[in-house]
Amino acid sequence: MKLFGSLYERVMQWSRHRYAEYYLGAMSFAESSFFPIPVDVMLAPMVLAKRERWIRLAGIATFFSVLGGVAGYAVGYGLFDVIEPWLRGSHYWGAYETSKQWLDDYGVWIIFVVGFSPIPYKVFTITAGVAVLNLPGFIIASVIGRAGRFFLVAGLVRAGGQRFEDTLTKYVERIGWATVVIAVTVIGWLMLREQ
Repeated sequence: MKLFGSLYERVMQWSRHRYAEYYLGAMSFAESSFFPIPVDVMLAPMVLAKRERWIRLAGIATFFSVLGGVAGYAVGYGLFDVIEPWLRGSHYWGAYETSKQWLDDYGVWIIFVVGFSPIPYKVFTITAGVAVLNLPGFIIASVIGRAGRFFLVAGLVRAGGQRFEDTLTKYVERIGWATVVIAVTVIGWLMLREQ
């Protein structure tokens, strides 16, 4: 069953759309506060489509991601009582408690780490607001972590160039299904661990 090849082609078409940069900004903002899909999913194809704009695209992703992080901080700071019932009922509650412990243990440093890593940044932005983490430190750590991640992704995709795109096109089905298998395995393992 060929699923990921057509999805990849569609994403490449979207990445060439005249409003693609606006979509990237909106997705970067949303991903930092509530949206579950990582920005890299849109950033990488956009860099493949317009390699000469890799710095601009990584900059847009960074700016709006940090802005979304500040919005997540504001939600945690001012609206946690409103979202707490939903958060407790969601699969994010365990991540929230872990992030709270990590923030207590490591402070602003953990924001830098999660900003760069694939760990859900949004959970930590909200938790940082609940913990009333130092806001200037939060912003600086977010800028460094998010910029490090997005500029690395964009730079690697740009450096890979046509060869990277050809390889991705050739193996997109295998990569897609391998990702699904890994995701299902991790989710299954986490569910078994919670029992």
